[in-house]
Amino acid sequence: MSIFNTLSRALFGGAAVVSPGPALATEADTDAPDPIVVTGERQGYAVDDGSSATKTPTAWIDTPQTITALSRDQLDDQAVQQLGDALRYVPGVVLGQGEGHRDQVTLRGQNTTADFFLDGLRDDTQYYRPLYNIDRVEVLKGANAMIFGRGGGGGVINRVSKVAGVDAGFVHGAASADSFGAFDIAADLNQTFGGSLGGRLNAIYQELDNHRQVFDGRFIGISPTLTAGLGERTTLTLGYTYDDDKRVTDRGVPALAGRPIRGFRDTFFGQEGFNRSRVKAHHLRGRLDAELSDSLSANATALFTDSDKFYANVYARGATATTAELEGYADGTERQNWIGQANLVWTGATGPIGHTLLIGGELTDQDSDNDRRNVLFAGGTNGGLRVTVPLAERIVVPAVSLTPIIRDSRSRLSVRSAYVQDQIALGEHLEVVAGVRYDDFEIRTLNLINNFRAERSDGKWSPRVGVIGKPQPNLSLYASYAKSFLPQAGDQFLVLDATTETLAPEVFENLEAGVKWEPMDGLTVSAAVFQLDRDNTRATDPLTGFAVQTGKTRTKGFEAHLAGQITPQWQASLGYANQDGEVRSTTTAAPAGRELAQVPRHQVTAWTRYDFTPALGLGLGFVHQSKSFATISNAVTLPSFTRVDAAAFWTVNPRIAVQLNVENLFDERYFPSAHTDHNISTGEPLNARIGVRVKL
Repeated sequence: MSIFNTLSRALFGGAAVVSPGPALATEADTDAPDPIVVTGERQGYAVDDGSSATKTPTAWIDTPQTITALSRDQLDDQAVQQLGDALRYVPGVVLGQGEGHRDQVTLRGQNTTADFFLDGLRDDTQYYRPLYNIDRVEVLKGANAMIFGRGGGGGVINRVSKVAGVDAGFVHGAASADSFGAFDIAADLNQTFGGSLGGRLNAIYQELDNHRQVFDGRFIGISPTLTAGLGERTTLTLGYTYDDDKRVTDRGVPALAGRPIRGFRDTFFGQEGFNRSRVKAHHLRGRLDAELSDSLSANATALFTDSDKFYANVYARGATATTAELEGYADGTERQNWIGQANLVWTGATGPIGHTLLIGGELTDQDSDNDRRNVLFAGGTNGGLRVTVPLAERIVVPAVSLTPIIRDSRSRLSVRSAYVQDQIALGEHLEVVAGVRYDDFEIRTLNLINNFRAERSDGKWSPRVGVIGKPQPNLSLYASYAKSFLPQAGDQFLVLDATTETLAPEVFENLEAGVKWEPMDGLTVSAAVFQLDRDNTRATDPLTGFAVQTGKTRTKGFEAHLAGQITPQWQASLGYANQDGEVRSTTTAAPAGRELAQVPRHQVTAWTRYDFTPALGLGLGFVHQSKSFATISNAVTLPSFTRVDAAAFWTVNPRIAVQLNVENLFDERYFPSAHTDHNISTGEPLNARIGVRVKL
């Protein structure tokens, strides 16, 4: 029995929850909530684990913030294989284009490329994150610096890994192919070696394709893990992941007359053979969990990542009725991250008051080398940096070459953090969660072109306080306040200049009130209202795509979500978000009153599966998003859209299951994301995917 189940019994009277670490593959514990344990059997759509929000064994209902989790079952039923595809079904999450080579999202009006985490530790490499080795995806809304550190102003996205189990072995395989010609083959193997040692291997090979003219690519992922019981009270978990992604860099289509250009859904506004992205990422991690006594536990985690990223792109920077203007560049980044984290958790009481006390610290060192070159076009204008070409179904781009290096930088980031949090039980019906984190943040950069050195240090406090009322065990009402910060070197901390070196960090303040309800086992319902203020804000310039300061912004809204088993045959995940984001101070980037980029007023997400018999089930889902603006220029509108998806599930026998997924069933023409006013992604047309799962 894990130390966290033991602790949770003391806290919650027998309701077991897991640690904020990766999910073990074990036989189901009769006291543990089914959605938490990875056994290879279906567990449902509801996830009642809130430990990632507190770094302690805490149930979802006892966390004072909005948390939306996508279980492994929901990910499998929707046949999604990348993080971005999964997040379409999370209310309040708006996908960014990411320039065609990385994950990028907007959470509560805050755009980010770096607020991604793996098992609670930062994973900020710019790439498309796969899901083949992931047990679930968690979206934690609002300012999150107290738990996760700098950034996280609108929220963070945490992936929980699959890891080896020690109780049972299994061999699972899967393969699928779609109507565009993309296909994949994957394996998930778990082997036990005695009563306290287990190994697991997840691996996948994918060939990529879609509706765009020249898009293709391939992905290779390998992720072995090892779990070892070091006595009855200590567990060691080791893991390694190698991800190798190679694909065409596609930045979509330009706008014309304030809307995405019509008639060019499949047209590639790039240079075939030049537009490409390649990333190789290594993740080596280890976690030690120890139960020091019945009331005291400790855990320590270490993560090392090494990534090598290169991408080159030609893209549209404007269009007329007959022409498109193009520009481009090539960019490379090598990065190493070292992250160490340790936590001590004590559960007990002072008189009639119960406590779950967390004391922890985190050390982060990051080294990055980045270089960039601009594209030169044969016969181009502006010194060859731009070229105007006729609009056509297939764009003809002149020959391209690269300038000498225009950016060559080295950066060293060091963060030393300490935090303390107490979850205070004031009787049976009232709980208080209060904590504060201190980050000593230092960045040093060197511009190798002009030998300009810059550095900045900031010491910032990030508090959080939440009050939770529980009129009954399965119902909670909460209110919370949280604060986060982000230094001015941008999400990726590649280079400081003479201006950003002098700027104080951005500040995020989130007020939230909500309700969480578990009407029955395996079903969760939540709703919340929020207001998020951001000061000293930086946003994306609509033409260049670079960050500029805009002063103050505010996002406010309402979110609701239902997930889980409505009847024994019926699983559902339903969500709604209503958001209003605006610039609140006039600057050179935008006047007060402008709407924030890619913040639609309404989002509706729905996915449901109904099993008519033990062998046959059907799935149906849709995503609706009202219109929004591509950037803070408010000059280009992304039209509203509704995409409908469907699925059919056939269990041939206990070992073989066949699945058909149809995306965009009614062939909706839509534009799901943008990067600038003239880099707008086009939604995929109707696409069918057939897959098979095998258990040996």
